Amino acid sequence: MIRMVDLKTQYEHIREEIDRSVLDVIASTEYINGSAVKKFQAELEAYQQVAHVVPCANGTDALQIAMMALGLKPGDEVIVPAFTYVATAEVIALLGLKPVMVDVDQDTFNISLELTEAAITPRTKAIVPVHLFGQSADMEPLLALAKRHNLFVIEDNAQATGADYIFSDGTRKKVGSIGHVGCTSFFPSKNLGCYGDGGAMTTNDDDLAQRLRMVANHGQNKLYHHAVVGVNSRLDSIQAAILSVKLKRLDQYNAARRRAADYYDAAFAGMPQLKTPVRAANATHVFHQYTLVLREGDRDALKQYLAEREIPAMIYYPIPLYKQEAFAAYWPGGELPVTEALCRSVISLPMHSELDTAQLDQIIGAVKAFFG
Repeated sequence: MIRMVDLKTQYEHIREEIDRSVLDVIASTEYINGSAVKKFQAELEAYQQVAHVVPCANGTDALQIAMMALGLKPGDEVIVPAFTYVATAEVIALLGLKPVMVDVDQDTFNISLELTEAAITPRTKAIVPVHLFGQSADMEPLLALAKRHNLFVIEDNAQATGADYIFSDGTRKKVGSIGHVGCTSFFPSKNLGCYGDGGAMTTNDDDLAQRLRMVANHGQNKLYHHAVVGVNSRLDSIQAAILSVKLKRLDQYNAARRRAADYYDAAFAGMPQLKTPVRAANATHVFHQYTLVLREGDRDALKQYLAEREIPAMIYYPIPLYKQEAFAAYWPGGELPVTEALCRSVISLPMHSELDTAQLDQIIGAVKAFFG
């Protein structure tokens, strides 16, 4: 059976270690913020090469807590790509801030630097680059732009944990460790996913880390002393124990995803109807999704054709953020041409660390058969 994300087979390979880790937490009775959370936090700090990891309940909370800790106020503007999941803009609106949606690069699908600069106003306070589908946004010029305008950079790293960004001097950094704060999700389908909800924030700023922890824990700076209005957002110990097991294998999992992507690329190379994912020269792609752009043919018809052959496919994302009813009040009108085109033409094929050659051949054969 071909799955969009095969968590079942992945679990079978690590069942013994996962089960032992979960039972150890249950036996310890340290269910909330226990030693398993502290252990995973330290391991992720070492992997990301950051001073601080602040675990939380999910990736959406991570974004919200980051904006609260940075002191953003109602009416402040935050620039986001229009081609992304709703959570990126949702928390902005929830806090009374204004999401300013800009178009994306037609090759990487990540936020356009030129259009980001054009969208900056005196009310702009932050930029949220999304490392979409597993590939870093172009961070070096984005950081320079933010510095010129005194803006915060909040990385939405929900889809790219483990990816590297390479600066012009050859320096490599893990995405999520580059801006003022990085926000990630451990939703089960992510490259590093737990078996429920989970998230984290990463930063090298000591003061900001203290504020992130405080906001995530009811605004407390010590027990029963609430310095600010905060939220209740914690990574539970069982999920942390699972993540510790999987973090050791993250590079292995990402390498398997790249091999599957290479196989897809080679198979589709001679098909003018399809545009395969572009890999930026200054970043490593970890392929949270393998997303094709249809240059010819009906995308929805292809999805249906694959479904009839028991091959899953997904469309990320069918509607631009600014055309969602929830965000109508924030959009002045008009269309963003690259986002519009992508929403009409993208389709994501199965992508995970357990794909084998037989499954890939079956998927590829069906896609080729659709085009005749």
